[in-house]
Amino acid sequence: MVGSTRIAMLDAPSGVAGDMLLGALLDLGLDAEWLDGLPAAVGLEGVVVRRERAKRGEIACWKVDFEIPPQPHGRHLKHIVAIVNQSAAPDAVKTRAIEVFRLLTECEAAMHGTTVERVHLHEVGAVDAILDVLGFVWGLEKLGVERLYAGPLALGDGFVESAHGRMAVPPPAVIRLVEGLTVTSGPPDSGELTTPTGAALVRVLSAGPPPQAYRPLKTGFGAGTKDFAGRANAVRITIAESVGPDDEFVDERSAVERSGAETRAATVVACDVDDATGESLAAAADELRRAGALDVTLLANTMKKGRPGVRIEAVVRDHDADAVERAMLLHTPTIGVRRWTVVRTELAREERTVTVSGQPVRVKVATLPDGARRAKAESDDIGSAARASGRSRESIAAEAAQKALE
Repeated sequence: MVGSTRIAMLDAPSGVAGDMLLGALLDLGLDAEWLDGLPAAVGLEGVVVRRERAKRGEIACWKVDFEIPPQPHGRHLKHIVAIVNQSAAPDAVKTRAIEVFRLLTECEAAMHGTTVERVHLHEVGAVDAILDVLGFVWGLEKLGVERLYAGPLALGDGFVESAHGRMAVPPPAVIRLVEGLTVTSGPPDSGELTTPTGAALVRVLSAGPPPQAYRPLKTGFGAGTKDFAGRANAVRITIAESVGPDDEFVDERSAVERSGAETRAATVVACDVDDATGESLAAAADELRRAGALDVTLLANTMKKGRPGVRIEAVVRDHDADAVERAMLLHTPTIGVRRWTVVRTELAREERTVTVSGQPVRVKVATLPDGARRAKAESDDIGSAARASGRSRESIAAEAAQKALE
């Protein structure tokens, strides 16, 4: 359909891991030969892709594994970034994959009270994790998916053995990685269901919970390693067409209630920072507006280790989201940006210019849902007219609004 967006919905009632996500993409039609050649495209020679049909809870799935020759025990972030950057992946894919590994490293650093540069990744630094992350991000791109939504993630229960010893599920890294996501615990004694790699992929790529309306096109299932009795250990990904923002937006309110307003989808681009001055934040907000942000909001926030911080949120049209995200990464100290979709209702408005005390003043006139109108003069023009005439700002604003409504 003209104007629709190709989206994907992730359902993970039995948790999520990188191999499960790759299996679901394979079930959706991802080119098997491309997947077989992924290790070579990443520059990881000697790795063999194993894929097979499997059943989980009587559901037919694809299971993906990598046969890996001896490797270093772990890698620092700089080593992983070098591998990703030297791969044949598109630049946008590389950027998102590196963001996933930066997030993983940040969580490890916070957990151990050290710096990102000194973190020595264990499980997440293994070759299979590099292939899982890059393969899933790249696979979504090859399938034409523009946006991923995720339902609740099951974390599991019980204990897990890790490089840091025996830990309760969810382990510290996973619970940090799923901050802001909707999760569930259990079933009892199921062990770890959501891995750090799976959690980081969802945290970075998810645009939020699935929309209420969409047009499903195809569904794929990816198998987990465990095979539970009476329960399908699999993830489901459904590729669909969006219903909005570019499609006609369906609103069940009456025509009277809808009068004077337009409802459409928008995107929020956000990040959290704790190392920016007030001056730099104001400058960054200006850059975001120049890049296309409709609204920019700065919110007080508490960061890790109790440090005060600021959340920067920009509301943008979908077609400006990439530009605003780039501006946010360029003009703030953040190393990670999030997106999600919201519904924005806008009053019909027009801009008029009136003359007050011989000075031009621009005024925005908005039409309310009941047909009434409201006017507000531009602050800069109010100030100029007040200085030129010697009148108060309040009197200039009131006269300008009145003239605009006549």
